[in-house]
Amino acid sequence: MRNKTMIRLSTSLALLAMLAPVTASVAKPGGKSLKAAAVAKKARYGSFGIDLTAKDPAIKPGDDFWTFANGGWAKRTAIPADKAAVGYGNILTDEAEVNVRAILDDMAKNPAKYGATGKQVGDFYGTWIDEAGIEAKGTAPLKPYLEKIAAVKTLTDLQILFASVGYQSPVSIGVIPNLADPTRYTAAVGQSGLGMPRDYYLLEGEKYEGYRKAYRAYIEKIQTLAGIENAAAKADAIMALETAMAKEHWSPEKSRDIAALNDPQDIAGLTKKAPEFDWALMLKTAGLDSSPKVLMANNTAIIAIGKIMAATPLDVWKDYMAFHFVSSNSTFLPKAFDQANFDFYSTTLSGVKTQRDRWKRGVQLTNGALGEAVGALYVARFFPPAAKAQMQELIENLRGSYQDRISKSSWMDEATRKAALVKLAAFEPRVGYPEKFIDYSSFKVVRGDMLGNAMRSAEFANDLQLSRFPKPVDRSLWAMTPQTVNAYYSPLANQITFPAAILQPPYFDPNADPAVNYGAIGAIIGHEMGHGFDDQGSQFGPTGKFENWWTPAAKTAFKERTAALAAQYDQFEGLPGSKVNGKLTLGENIGDLGGLEAAYGAYQRYQAKHGKAKVIGGLTGDQRFFMAWAQAWQTKLRDDAALARLRTDPHSPPYFRVNGVVRNRDAWYAAFNITPDSKLYIAPEKRVHIW
Repeated sequence: MRNKTMIRLSTSLALLAMLAPVTASVAKPGGKSLKAAAVAKKARYGSFGIDLTAKDPAIKPGDDFWTFANGGWAKRTAIPADKAAVGYGNILTDEAEVNVRAILDDMAKNPAKYGATGKQVGDFYGTWIDEAGIEAKGTAPLKPYLEKIAAVKTLTDLQILFASVGYQSPVSIGVIPNLADPTRYTAAVGQSGLGMPRDYYLLEGEKYEGYRKAYRAYIEKIQTLAGIENAAAKADAIMALETAMAKEHWSPEKSRDIAALNDPQDIAGLTKKAPEFDWALMLKTAGLDSSPKVLMANNTAIIAIGKIMAATPLDVWKDYMAFHFVSSNSTFLPKAFDQANFDFYSTTLSGVKTQRDRWKRGVQLTNGALGEAVGALYVARFFPPAAKAQMQELIENLRGSYQDRISKSSWMDEATRKAALVKLAAFEPRVGYPEKFIDYSSFKVVRGDMLGNAMRSAEFANDLQLSRFPKPVDRSLWAMTPQTVNAYYSPLANQITFPAAILQPPYFDPNADPAVNYGAIGAIIGHEMGHGFDDQGSQFGPTGKFENWWTPAAKTAFKERTAALAAQYDQFEGLPGSKVNGKLTLGENIGDLGGLEAAYGAYQRYQAKHGKAKVIGGLTGDQRFFMAWAQAWQTKLRDDAALARLRTDPHSPPYFRVNGVVRNRDAWYAAFNITPDSKLYIAPEKRVHIW
């Protein structure tokens, strides 16, 4: 359920690489929650979990349900200068950062209290906070890395760097579970190497011309700051190289087509398709030469990029790699580098005006480098065991709701229905935190060496990945830390994962009305479960194997419904002149629609057990349910950030995640007495029902 504020791993090569941490105990979570002990037994928002002051009473629910539920909030709320968006997800992220900061400050001040891990965390965070120390070092930390690039003399040398940790490459090399046997890992390669979203190099119009001009200026500035000579001419050549690669890259919508991505090859096969690359050398450098097969994702792009590599002068490639190394690590360098990076990527591309406080950025960096060491303490302090138990009951009601819907599906034949129920039964929900945490003892953190710490962090993560490679896939690993405001579904494991930090109001509030919890976190959980049955996730079986479990007739009926849903979203205008891409967002839209349907069914199951909901605050149980869904997507975006998401994000804008879904739900029409003259009205026969 990805939306920058609440992010699900997309069903793409990035999602398939659900490489979570190696297991080693750090701390035992589940102790008494300090936060829970201090909280009064009442809902955080309003008297029952919904903020009624957020509504716009001038708007009819059938004309614009998002604004009906959130319009008052939207009018009074400005996007902070240091953010591209504002909404509940940002609030929770800010709270998680405050909680993590308390842990980091304590570790930095009292490292002996936490042992070796505490010293690592304290030294890493403390080095980042020491701006004066970073400034004093100047560009000296760059020297050994830029010298390594400058020493490249041949294409062989170049490709060794392509496959080395920390250096830019036009092809990515990594590890994912094998699509044919998800109990084992396989090497994978895919398209990579651009400094902007692919479409920003290609689309016409003043807006995109402006992005290209700003990016070229940024390339020149970064090189100039690093003391690289002839920066202007080199910026032109780098821009031309990346534009040529962008023309060959797959579009975002094509890149989420798992069947198209699935092209396993041995080294001979890779060499035959893209002979310009020395695949044996690069895989050996990456530590993956033992892989009998390599998944060649984005195969036609890689083939074309191989030709570009051979046709491009070696010096241009070296300049490209030097620029990207400095750019990628600008955050760890003096302020001028950091500010240049912020000015382009945050201000120009996303409209953000002000840098976030340094401590907040430090929290995020530490979470990235040593996140599970911090996470173990986070859950011990801030995640009550009772919340996990309540979530598990809700999840089982959702599983039962999906079972009801699949069992009664009018378009699914018996053979496919049986297979779908087997997959549903095999779903594995994971809540709060992993069973075990990463052992970071081999990660060397040096106080005062920020760039070195960042590089060693990347090397530690890579070594961790390589240590897993020969072994069976460990299903207990997590791809997110407990302090992440996020959730995801992994098709290769058939697992849904909900970290502790997202299990907070308004998404989940133990003291809220059940209708609110089912409409918010229930629909979010249903969304993640629904990814197992969306246009891409439905191609994976109960064990996570990429396999067909559909009859031709059922697949045809499924595609008819999903095509109708995509066509609806194609009509939505996210910004003037820019519409939602129904194909790119199809999987997430299926997740939203199916998730809300399943959550509504789960809520009915809850009422059957606990009694019919009463009217509260002038709202029926069903009205509170749908209001909770709408307020879960209470989000405002800057125009540049919204445009970037329309071009690259497989999720629809928050506004349409509400309005685009409820207008297909019969129960919503009944709850709010929606009539044919309402703007969101769709005739019953044209409403899309999948699950």
